[in-house]
Formats: sequence, C-alpha cells, structure tokens
Amino acid sequence: MSMNRSSGLFLHPTSLPSGYGVGDLGDAAFRWIDMLSTMKQSYWQVCPLGPTGYGDSPYQSFSSFAGNTLLISPEKLKESGLLVQSELDDFPQLPENRVDFGAVIIEKEKLFEKAYARFNDTKEFSLFCERERYWLDDYALFRVLKNKNSGLPWYSWDASIKLRFPAALEEVLNAERRAVRYQKFLQFFFHEQWMEIKNYANAKNIKIIGDIPYYTAYDSSDAWAWPELFELDENGKPFRVAGVPPDYFSEDGQLWGNPLYLWEYMKQDGYSWWIRRIKKTLEWVDYVRLDHFRGFESYWAVPASSKTAVNGEWVKGPGINLFNSIRNELGKLPVIAEDLGEITYGVEELRCQAGLPGMKVLQFAFDGNPDNPYLPHNIYTDSITYTGTHDNDTSQGWFDNLTVPEKNRVTGYLGCNESGFLERFLRLAFGSSSRLCIIPFQDVLGLDTKHRMNIPGKDSGNWQWRFTNDLVSIEKLSLVASLTSIYGRSPKMACS
Repeated sequence: MSMNRSSGLFLHPTSLPSGYGVGDLGDAAFRWIDMLSTMKQSYWQVCPLGPTGYGDSPYQSFSSFAGNTLLISPEKLKESGLLVQSELDDFPQLPENRVDFGAVIIEKEKLFEKAYARFNDTKEFSLFCERERYWLDDYALFRVLKNKNSGLPWYSWDASIKLRFPAALEEVLNAERRAVRYQKFLQFFFHEQWMEIKNYANAKNIKIIGDIPYYTAYDSSDAWAWPELFELDENGKPFRVAGVPPDYFSEDGQLWGNPLYLWEYMKQDGYSWWIRRIKKTLEWVDYVRLDHFRGFESYWAVPASSKTAVNGEWVKGPGINLFNSIRNELGKLPVIAEDLGEITYGVEELRCQAGLPGMKVLQFAFDGNPDNPYLPHNIYTDSITYTGTHDNDTSQGWFDNLTVPEKNRVTGYLGCNESGFLERFLRLAFGSSSRLCIIPFQDVLGLDTKHRMNIPGKDSGNWQWRFTNDLVSIEKLSLVASLTSIYGRSPKMACS
C-alpha cells in the first residue's frame, strides 16, 4: 500500500459533540473535518462503524455490513423534512461529556419513529434496498426478531426462527412488513448521511481510515443468516470459540466467545463473504485497518464448553490465499495490519507477503530494551506510528501511572522533564520514520486517564467518552499544525 508521508487523528464519531447524547453525523462532524484541515491533517481514523451490541463495543457488532444508526443526525432528518423543530427541542438533556447508551437508544428511537411515519418511498431508497439486499433483508429481519424476542440472542429464539425455516420466516415478514421496512429506512439514512460526511472529507483531501474486526459477534445477523460460514452445529451452537492463550498478563488467557470461521468452506467459494465485507467497508472509508491481523495466519481455538482459554490450540488461518483472492477481485489493497502483541515470524511474513503496513505504538516502546521494535529508532518506514490506540490509556494518563524509574526511562529518551512530556511525545510520533502517524484526539487535547475510551477486559463503562468544545483551544490545534509542518507531514509538503 502506497502512502505519502502524512498524519491524522483518531476519533470515533460517537465522541463528537452533539445535543442528542451521542456524537452524530450533523454539523459537528463537518466542523471536525474543518478542524482536521486547519491542523493540516490528511487522515481521520475511526473504529468500526457497525451497530453496537454487547458492551456498546464497535468490535461486537450485530452485523458486518450494517451501519450504526445511533450516528444518524436528527438535524439532518429535519432538513429532509422528516422532523420538525419542536420535536428536536423536546429531546431531553443528556450528558455532554459521555454517552449514556441506554438513554440515547430510547430517546433517539422516538425521533426516528416520528421521522419514519413521515417517510415516503423514494427512488433512492428503493435502489438502496435492491443494491444492498444481499445483507439488508436478513439484517432488517434479524433486528425485528430481536425486538420481538426482548433482545434475546438469536440462538435463544424458537427453533423454527433460529434455524430459519422458510415458512416461519415468511410468516414474520408478512406480519412485520412495516417494522422490517423501518430497519431498512434507518440503514438508508445512515448510509446517506455518512456518505455526505465522507465526500466532504475527501473534498478537503482528508481520507478516512476505517476498521474491520477479525471475528463477528455470535449474536449477529451474519451468524444467523450464514451459519454455513461458521463452526456451528445443526442447532446453531459453536463447536469451538475464539480467544487468546495464557500470557504474562492472564494465566487463563482470554475467552472471547466469537464463533470461528469455516475457512475451508470460505476458500471453496472464493472468500466471497470476506470480499463483500471489505468492499462494503471501502464504500464508507478510504483505508481499512484489519483488527487482530495475526488471526489470518493462525488463531486460538477453544472448545465451546471451556470456562477459560487454557485448553485451546493454534489453528492455521487462510494465510496469503485470502489476500490474493481479495486483491484479484478488488485490486490494490488499501489495508493496514493491526499486528500488535505477540507476533510470530509467520505473522510478520504474511504481512510482508500481503504488502501491508503494520502498526507501531509508542506507549509499548519503553521496556528498557534498546531493540524494542516500537522505539522510534527501530521503526521502519512502511508502518503507522501511534502514540496510543483506543485500547490504550491516553498518553498523559499512561505517563502519570508509570513508576518513577519508568518515567525516568521515558523522559531520558525524550530529553525533557516530566512537565514537558506530552509535547515531546507528540514530537516523537510526528518525527518518526513511519510514513503515517496517527494521534488520538485525547492526546492533542492533553487529557488524562479519565478520558480513556476503552479498557480491554472491562465489561461496562467503555466507549462512552466524548469531547466538549471547551476542551479545544487554538494553542492545542496550532501545535499539531506546527508539528505536522516541521516534520514534513502536511499535505503540501508530502513526498512519495
């Protein structure tokens, strides 16, 4: 993947300001892109854009193809003539600095229902439904059935529905046509509003980096509609599930519980599901980060009856075969490999064979080993340097929680005292040899651990962070613009 020397910021859209309890695709999203342009940035990185399920995580989505309709802007629906100002004015006051997902879902759903009541079919809507029917029909029905079953996962539904008996599905479709169409209406307006944002960003020479989780959620329309793609028995129960083996941090490993892919079956049909998945995501973004890249080389498979991940085994993944098939179908791969953690020679070899840049996270660099691959003097050009990711603490929070010897190691490398840490850390990222560096917006704002987005392994309270406009200052934005220029990353200075 060819990429000029450049930089960008990481901010999931739910973290944007808005008056509706969660960041959305309204005016604040356009102002955010303007802000990126002012800071001379070339990229905006986001988490997966799918509808969130368990724990409100974008990495546990109800679909690999659908969009997160919580991002739909009520203001934009008003501009489309589907809401009136008094309905927007009646929206309750919700927290500005975090997302209360439970309240947001209830209150935005009320607005969306009112908008739907005024919606008449358009040519664009009909074309959208026809074009996307390969996933949209099943997804819309899945969401309707989930609502009818009080939110229970699909594998707990009545057998005739769970196992997709045609007569049972037809009966539901006939009885719930309005509800099924409502789900399609939501997906249509997510797509329309997101594409307006993407086109605006691209017009300002800003590219969007999206994200594709390696696994799909067990409770997803994918597993329900296409069970033949997964290691599921005739009743929809998994034989084995995903996880990671025990390590220094966890003696039991991590049991994720996602169903495993039937890679041999996927290979026989040319990996069509994966090709469609990546192609769909690339409608919304310009580049894609593949999460848990090591799973494409080999993955940890755990018996479904296990209570921990200890008794799993490594199983070979699809390897270069998959990437060759994707390249043959889609051409050049605008893909980034998330190759963090314990990476074997085989994983590194696969990344190189596929021609994908990897990731370097500066917070992982300071263990005292001068050969640490995340230290700037060891970073190769064909990579993306991050101060941290959505799974890390903010950089200031990370530094604040280091021991005194660890802080001394960091400040010794940076050549500064503790008070000068953050600016020097940003300089380290911008000055790295990586073609691209990405900075989480919390680090631009100098925020501490209270503003962290996600703590892996924590079941609740994640993905809630939002920024408010009072946190933003001209000085902070100007520093980023200055560092971008100094280190040759601004658009006008970019070189191949």
